[in-house]
Formats: sequence, C-alpha cells, structure tokens
Amino acid sequence: MGQQQLLLIVLGVIIVGIAIVVGINLFNANAEESAKDTLVSEGTNLAALAQQHYKKPIALGGGGNTFTGATATPAQPFSIPSTLALSSLGSTWGATVEAQSVTLTNVIPTTLGYSFTGATITVTPTGITSRINQ
Repeated sequence: MGQQQLLLIVLGVIIVGIAIVVGINLFNANAEESAKDTLVSEGTNLAALAQQHYKKPIALGGGGNTFTGATATPAQPFSIPSTLALSSLGSTWGATVEAQSVTLTNVIPTTLGYSFTGATITVTPTGITSRINQ
C-alpha cells in the first residue's frame, strides 16, 4: 500500500509540473501577441493621423492631397506628434514621408525578448497596411 501511494504522489507532482510549464508557455505566447497587437494599434492610429493630414487643406494646416505638403509655402509635411512618438513598449515611432505615402517604423529593443523586431505601417491616401517584422 505504501508503494502505491508513493507512486501516486510522484505521478501527481509530475502532472502538476507539466501543467505549470504549459501555463508559463501560454502566458508568454499571450504576452507576445499582446505586444504585436499594441504595435499594430498604435501604428494604425498614427496612420489615420497621416491620412487626416493628407486630406486636410493647406489653408487649415494640412498637406493638401500630399503627405509632404509640397504645394504649400512653406511645406507642411506630416510628422508624428511628440506625445505619440513613444510606444508603450518603450520604443519610438519614425516616419519616412513621401508625396503619396508614409512609412511608419518601430523597432523594439531586443532586451524585451520577443521573437519579432518591430512593425512597419505603410500609409497611402486610400489604405493602411500593417506588417510585423520578424
């Protein structure tokens, strides 16, 4: 009877150990997906601001159907507001502005331990494309 109880205790400890490892792995995977969702959400918000700048007339401080505001004197290119430039993951957003597109990039620190390196959001006058960089 003593051996059977000892065997059941060992088996119970093994099952609990496996459950803990699986739980930790699920938590880490969820944290990484949440970080990806955060970057895409922040990037989409910035992309909407870029499209708003594109469509706003030059007289109202917009780009006048360009992201660079090239037809304005002086030019009024789209720029990321300083309050939104810092991501909640501790990285910063950068923008490459062209007349008919804006590319928003974010590179996260490798010290966070994620399997992805950041996000790239491409903005055109009629669309927004998000990509997670692996």
